Amino acid sequence: QAQFVESGGALVQSGESLRLSCTASTTAFANWDVAWYRQTPGEWRELVARVNDVGQGYYSDFVEGRFHISRDIAKKTIYLHMDNLRREDTGVYYCSRWGSTQWGQGTQVTVFS
Repeated sequence: QAQFVESGGALVQSGESLRLSCTASTTAFANWDVAWYRQTPGEWRELVARVNDVGQGYYSDFVEGRFHISRDIAKKTIYLHMDNLRREDTGVYYCSRWGSTQWGQGTQVTVFS
């Protein structure tokens, strides 16, 4: 089972951009769907975006075209580029193999006005 390590979270002002990185322990991830999720205190973890095994991205409705998911197989990394961040995007962001119940430490994104 692959491990994923998230990074790139920060404190940013609304309207700014941020790129999160998710580094996999194996290039085998290229054969899987991998997703970014986020969680805020007291809320369920929710799907943000997913990239499939041929690199196509899928997004939750609340993204509204602001985020882009991509991957670099050679670097074993899945990225989540986020533009025009809003306060409601605040949360801990996690990446995981699609359908997995294993989670890493996540990376904190905080957006202030």
